[in-house]
Amino acid sequence: MAVRQLRPTKTDTPAAVVKPTSRVQTITNGDLQWIDIRQPTPTEMNDLRQSHHFHALALDDCLSKVQRPKLDEYADEGYLFLVLHFPLFHKQSRHTNPAEVDIFVGRGYVVTVHDGSLKPLVQMFALAQSDEQICNRVMTRGSGYLLYRIIDRLVDNGFPILNKIDEHIEKLEQGIFDRNVRSLVQDLTFVRRDIITLRRIIKPNLPVLRQLESRDRAFLRLDEDIYFGDILDHLGKQWDMLEDDKEIIEGLNDTLDSLTSHRINEVMKILTVISVVLLPMTLVASIYGMNVTLPFGENPYAFAIVIGWMLLAAVSMMFYFRYKGWV
Repeated sequence: MAVRQLRPTKTDTPAAVVKPTSRVQTITNGDLQWIDIRQPTPTEMNDLRQSHHFHALALDDCLSKVQRPKLDEYADEGYLFLVLHFPLFHKQSRHTNPAEVDIFVGRGYVVTVHDGSLKPLVQMFALAQSDEQICNRVMTRGSGYLLYRIIDRLVDNGFPILNKIDEHIEKLEQGIFDRNVRSLVQDLTFVRRDIITLRRIIKPNLPVLRQLESRDRAFLRLDEDIYFGDILDHLGKQWDMLEDDKEIIEGLNDTLDSLTSHRINEVMKILTVISVVLLPMTLVASIYGMNVTLPFGENPYAFAIVIGWMLLAAVSMMFYFRYKGWV
């Protein structure tokens, strides 16, 4: 599949120019070009290398499925390569997974490479394609500003996921004393798993954004400290929310463990009382079940007398337990 017009080109028309391919699409606005590659193959990466001369290792990273967030700066070539992860929630499995986006940004172009699962990025590209005003809004201030808008949109997409976790935690807090323990443990496990996954996704992004914020790069034409500092504030807020949720979940888990232990102790106490009450009754029944001569053995009321002794022993023990405060 050939990739056309991958080099930034100038045009007098501000409207979007869209590539007629499914994997690779391009929007050109003025002297800025946004190339979006979904589900990349070696063919697209090879075309990208020929047109933009990106480093082979960076292009290999785009095809690799296991990458940690990072920022590689190719100062001599005048571009940056970013790998970022963002949360992606699956309703059916009730599980949050990381979704990767690889970004090349240089003077006059931004290239996004992803698998198409990040809806905010897909929607943003589609809106820039179809709406000239939105296209002008995000693409007339240079590649740095477009990069900021892309990352900001993806970062902000994490807030609804965190808000759902907060709502779920609130329900767990309200129902911890009157809900079925088994379902509560399951829900608590799901929330805990999501918090662990989100922490694993968000934390590695923080040093990458700090690197992006720390230096001024002329080809971005952007005040990095202000714009990417704003994204860092959002990521910092998400991290603080996760820290709070982690503490709450740990507290709920400790409460649930204490509550479960208390309920187990109550059950064990009841079973112990029943066993102790039945012990003398079992002893008397065993003795009178022996094939030997026993007191009242020939008495016609022997059965009633034995039953009376058993009941008397059981009632006496129950009164004793109640007197001691054990039941």
